[in-house]
Amino acid sequence: MRNLFILGTALAMSLGFWSTALAQPPRQPHAGEIAAGLRRLGVTGSVLYVAAHPDDENTRFLAWLAGERGLRAGYLSMTRGDGGQNLIGTEQDELLGLIRTHELLAARRVDGAEQMFTRARDFGYSKSADETLRIWGHDEVLADVVLAIRRFRPEVIVTRFTTQPPNHGHHTASALLAAEAFEAAADPKRFPEQLGELKPWKADRLLNNVASWNLKPDTDMSAYLKVDVGGYDPLLGRSWGEIAAESRSQHKSQGFGVAAERGTQMEYFTPLAGTRPKSDLFEGLEFTWRRWSGTEKVLQAIDEASRGFDPRAPHLSIPALVRVHEAISGLPADNPWKAIKLRETEALMAACAGLFLEARAAEPAAVPGGQVTLNLVALNRSPAALRLVSVTLPGGESVGTGTELADDKPFKLSRPVSIPENARISTPYWLRKPIAGGLYALEESDRALTGRPEGEPALSVGFVYELGGKRFTVTRPVVYVWTDPVRGELYRAFEIAPAVTATLDRDVIMFPNGATQGVSVVLAAGRADASGKVRLEVPQGWRVEPAEASFQLAARGEERTLRFQVTPAKGAGERGRLRVVVDSGGRSESWRVRTVTHDHVPPLTVRQPSEATLVPFTLATKVRRIGYIPGPGDRVAESLAAVGYEVTLLPEERLASEQLSRFEAIVVGVRAFNANPRLAHHHERLMKYVEQGGRLLVQYNTNSFVGPLTASIGPYPLEIGRQRVTDETAAMTPVKANHPVLKNPNPLVAADFEGWVQERGLYFASKWDDRYQPVFAMNDPGEEPLRGGLLIARHGKGTFIYTGLAFFRQLPAGVPGAYRLLANLLVQ
Repeated sequence: MRNLFILGTALAMSLGFWSTALAQPPRQPHAGEIAAGLRRLGVTGSVLYVAAHPDDENTRFLAWLAGERGLRAGYLSMTRGDGGQNLIGTEQDELLGLIRTHELLAARRVDGAEQMFTRARDFGYSKSADETLRIWGHDEVLADVVLAIRRFRPEVIVTRFTTQPPNHGHHTASALLAAEAFEAAADPKRFPEQLGELKPWKADRLLNNVASWNLKPDTDMSAYLKVDVGGYDPLLGRSWGEIAAESRSQHKSQGFGVAAERGTQMEYFTPLAGTRPKSDLFEGLEFTWRRWSGTEKVLQAIDEASRGFDPRAPHLSIPALVRVHEAISGLPADNPWKAIKLRETEALMAACAGLFLEARAAEPAAVPGGQVTLNLVALNRSPAALRLVSVTLPGGESVGTGTELADDKPFKLSRPVSIPENARISTPYWLRKPIAGGLYALEESDRALTGRPEGEPALSVGFVYELGGKRFTVTRPVVYVWTDPVRGELYRAFEIAPAVTATLDRDVIMFPNGATQGVSVVLAAGRADASGKVRLEVPQGWRVEPAEASFQLAARGEERTLRFQVTPAKGAGERGRLRVVVDSGGRSESWRVRTVTHDHVPPLTVRQPSEATLVPFTLATKVRRIGYIPGPGDRVAESLAAVGYEVTLLPEERLASEQLSRFEAIVVGVRAFNANPRLAHHHERLMKYVEQGGRLLVQYNTNSFVGPLTASIGPYPLEIGRQRVTDETAAMTPVKANHPVLKNPNPLVAADFEGWVQERGLYFASKWDDRYQPVFAMNDPGEEPLRGGLLIARHGKGTFIYTGLAFFRQLPAGVPGAYRLLANLLVQ
C-alpha cells in the first residue's frame, strides 16, 4: 500500500493533540500529505520499536512504517540519553538528557513516528544487563514498558537489540524488558494499578530487527525475514531513506549526521515470540477496518473521500470527511481505533480548510499572581464555510465569538488573563524532584505523565468551531513568538516563572585548603519592580559575607549579579550544602534557572531550587599557568580555574601563533582531536613544546570503525581502543608503588579514589610503545586488569601524558581526589 505518509506531525499539530507541538510553529500540511492522510484513515495497525537511548532507533524502518505502510509507529526509548557524550556543548547529565529528548522529538516530526520514554536514567556505559536492571530497578522500569504497550496497543513489537551479551548493558536490558513486557502487558494480574481506562493488551508478535553490523560477512541472510525500506513516495518527492537520514541527523549532540540513502535498503528480522511469520513481516495480520464487523460504512466513506480528493481544492473533500467522521462515530465505544481515527479525521478536515488557530502570549513568561496578554488568531484559508463559535481562555472563561471565518481574513482577539497564585513553576516534569538512583522520581501530581516526552503546557486556549455542519473543539498551547534577524520567526513554550530567580555560578564550589571563595549569584526578575533581600544558607560554622544583600530590579528580565564571600568552618572536611534564599514580596523562595540554547532545539529552561555543593579539601599545586585546548562537552578548564589555576584557552586557530613556552603545562580537552581534525597539523609543534621541557596532557579521544582516530597524539606510537572501566568504585592499583604521580605534590590515598561518578574512565589506550609507562591497573568485576587508562612518557626534557580517566566528569562533580591526581600529573 503506497503513499500513506504524513510528514512529521503536521496533521496532528493542526489539532494540537500531540505533546511534541508545545513549542513548534504551526505547519500546514500540503496537498500531498493530505492525500496520504486520507488513505491512512483506512489503516488500523501499530508497531512499537523498543531500544535503550536516543539515536538507537532505526529511522529507516520507522519512516517506512509510517509512510509506506501508513501504520502508527512508535519509538520507546528506555532513557533520555543523559549519560552520553555531548558534541555540541558543555551540557551533561540531565541537561544533556533534555537536549536529546528534543532531538528525538525533532526526529519524530520528520519520520512521522511517536515518541515515548520510561523513567530510567542513562547512568553511562554498562557492561551487563544485570547491573543495568539492578541500578534502574527491574520492576519499576518493566512497569513503564508495560504502561507504554497498554497505551500504544501495538500489534507488533520490535527490539533493536538482542538479549545476548556482549553488548551495552542498557541495550541488552531493553531487549529483556521488551520480551518480558510482551507477556506482562496482557496479564491483568501484572501491574493492576495501571488498569482502569487502560486495558491489558496482547501484542500479536515480538520481532528482533537484526543488527546487520554485528553479522559476519558470509552470514546466510535467507534465514531472516526481510523488508525493503528504500521506497520512494511521489506525493512527497522523497524516498524513505532520504526522510530517515534527515530524522537521524537530528541527533546532533551525538554527531550522528548521516547522508541520505536512495534505492533498495534491506532490513532483516527474526521472530522471538507470539505468532511467527514465515515470509512477510506482517503475515497474517489485518491492518484495515475489516478486522471488525459492521465497518463497511467506514471503509466506503474513506474510499470515497480518497478517490474524490482534488489537490488543487482540498476544501471540496470536507463533506466526504464529514461522512467518514459520522461513520467512525457510529462504531462501538470499545473499538481501539475509534478515538484515534476520529482525531485524524478532524485534523484532515482542518487541513483541507487551511485552518490556522494560534494563541500567542505577549511575553515569554509570567509569574504566579501576575497577568499576561494573550493574542488569539483564527483564520480560514479556504472557501469552505467555517464558523468560530467561541474560545475558552485559561481559567475556564468562555468568550462567545459567533464569527464566520471567510475570505482569508483573520479573527483576532486580545485579552489579558490572570495567572493563579498557586500556578506551578514551569520545568520539565521529570526534573522537579531531586535526582538520585537509577530512576527519575516524579511528584505524585505528575505520575500520569510517566513516559510522556513533555509535560502539560503552562496555559492553553480552547477554540470551538463549526465546519461541515459539525462542531469541534481544539486546544492550543500558549506560545511565545519572536523574530530573530538571522533565523526569522521563532517559537518557544510560554512559561510560568518565579518572581525572582537566583542562579549560582557553579553547582559545586571547591574550597582548597580552607580558602575563602567568591560566590556569584545572578538575579533575574520575572516581573517588574521586584525588590527584596538575598541570603545564603550554609552549614553551621561556615561564614558568609555579607550576611544578606538588598536588590531592586525595575523591569521584567532585568538581571543583577550579587557577590558573596564564603569561608569554610575551621577544619571542615565534609561536604555541605549552600542554598540561596530570596525574600521578596512577602515570600521566601529559592529558584535557579538554567537555559539550553541550540539552534536545532527550542529554547529550553530548567528551574530548580538554587543550591550548590560545598567541598572543602586539601590541594597542593606546583604549577599555575595552564594552556587548555578545548574539546566538545568539556568543563575541565573552568573547574581548574575555580581552584586557582591561571587557565588560558587555546582554540586551534590560536595554536600557530601562541608562545607555548609560557605555559607550565598544556591540557587537551576530551575528544579534541576527534572534533577538530586540524589539531593534527599542530602535532609537531606540541611535541616540540614537550621536548623543550613542557608538560602535555591529552584526555580521551575516541577511535572506532565509524570514526577512526587518524591523528598522532603522542611522541611515540600509541593506539586508542574502546576499553573502559565503568565501575566508579573499581580498585585503582598502582603499577609501581613508588611512582611520583602517587606522591608529588599530593600524597594520594585510597580516599582519593572514593566518590567518583559514573565511571573510572573510557577509551583507554590498547597498545603503546615501551617508552610509555602505565600508572594504574583497574578493572570491572570479572574482567582482566587494564593498564591503558593513564600512560606517561618522557620526551626530551618534558613529559607527555595520555589519560582515559574521566576527569571531565569528576571535576565538575567536585571529586577531591580527581583534582589531587590531576594536580600531580601536571607537575610530572
